[in-house]
Amino acid sequence: MQGNLNEIDIRSILQLIELGQRTGLLFVEAYGIYNRTKSGEEVALRDHSYNERQQSWFVFFLNGQIIYAEVGDRSLSRLYDYLRHYKIKVRLEEIQLASLTSLNAPEYGYLWMLLGQNILSPTQARSIIHRSVHETLFDLLSLHQGSFIFDQGATLVPQLTTLEITPTLTKVLQQVQEWKLLYPHIQSADQFPVLVDTGLQSSLPAATVNQLQHWTNAKMPLRQLARYLNRDILTVAKAIYPYVQTGWVQLVHSVTPNVETQKQDSGLGLESNDRRRIVCIDDETTCGELVKSILQPQGYETIALNNPLEALSLVFQLQPDLILCDIAMPELDGYEICAMLRQSRAFRLMPIIMLTGKSGFIDQTRARMVGATDYLTKPFGHNELLILVEKYLHYSGVKNEKQDTRLVNPSKNEVKNSITESASLSEISLSSNFVKE
Repeated sequence: MQGNLNEIDIRSILQLIELGQRTGLLFVEAYGIYNRTKSGEEVALRDHSYNERQQSWFVFFLNGQIIYAEVGDRSLSRLYDYLRHYKIKVRLEEIQLASLTSLNAPEYGYLWMLLGQNILSPTQARSIIHRSVHETLFDLLSLHQGSFIFDQGATLVPQLTTLEITPTLTKVLQQVQEWKLLYPHIQSADQFPVLVDTGLQSSLPAATVNQLQHWTNAKMPLRQLARYLNRDILTVAKAIYPYVQTGWVQLVHSVTPNVETQKQDSGLGLESNDRRRIVCIDDETTCGELVKSILQPQGYETIALNNPLEALSLVFQLQPDLILCDIAMPELDGYEICAMLRQSRAFRLMPIIMLTGKSGFIDQTRARMVGATDYLTKPFGHNELLILVEKYLHYSGVKNEKQDTRLVNPSKNEVKNSITESASLSEISLSSNFVKE
């Protein structure tokens, strides 16, 4: 059995394997797996892969039940993350490692090696297997394009545990549906949390602030945090969601110097309050450079972003005073970006000015409908842009800072209520070993 995922989805494939009580290996491969739909659903599920990359997964079955599932990169990094929760830090010698990586499932072989040496208990190994299967299925059930092959025949031996497909599918599908509700604040399990608000001490208990600082060191993505904490990715995402929603914690797609470089290029850091920060989102670099050439000499800190997907994440971290956003862009257009930002409290009242070559009434009306503050038609002149920017920054300055403090920096009670609706940080305690490492 083989085919493409646009012809049959993963759920149906797994149900067929269960129905036929098949034994064998399912191999799934996806290249350039990011495939945003107009509803934005897959954006909420898949990693924003700016550089297309190939990914693959293996799922092993015995008589219609799942034995194990793992990522096809053949590394043991995921298993090391799970082992770290149990404070197991065994590292293989090169000869042992070479023998394992030659297998179809090196993680599974490593687990049995640790079991044989009594380093890992059967209970711990079963827990790791279950979490590995759930994590893999969470990714697979989010795919809508790719190819698959089911090779019926031999499977992994010996077997420590098996998972029934139907109840496992039901649980993971529920997680996938709940994950969609976290968008656009949380877009990917591979995003890195970064603490950007240093004034938390006055609003939150010291213990909560301490935990947030440990969580948001930008050294590991949400997916890896979930492994260390022995929780599923949805639980971890729900726990951190209120802080992302209020703007205290931002999520970035990779730990790169992009944001720091942009801050240095603008001449100021995030802590500066002397100049207004303006972000221009336009896939055409010439437009961004034009905006910078007009606004920077007037004392505005101007940052140009030409990747709309990356910009959606970065604006949460950059915290601008005004956003200029092009409409006609690939992958995410300006209407979608504006609508997504308006769902966040931090951007509910921020001036968002749409830039476009279209001057029709319908386009202007649509811009208003998604929450745009105003509309500027290309090409625009120096004075035209300056007048519009000064108009909205003049009225969004002290006025918004005073009137909208609750939206950007909500009170302790508001945060408490928000956390109550989601998962609480106290439900996911961090060990001292995790914090130090």
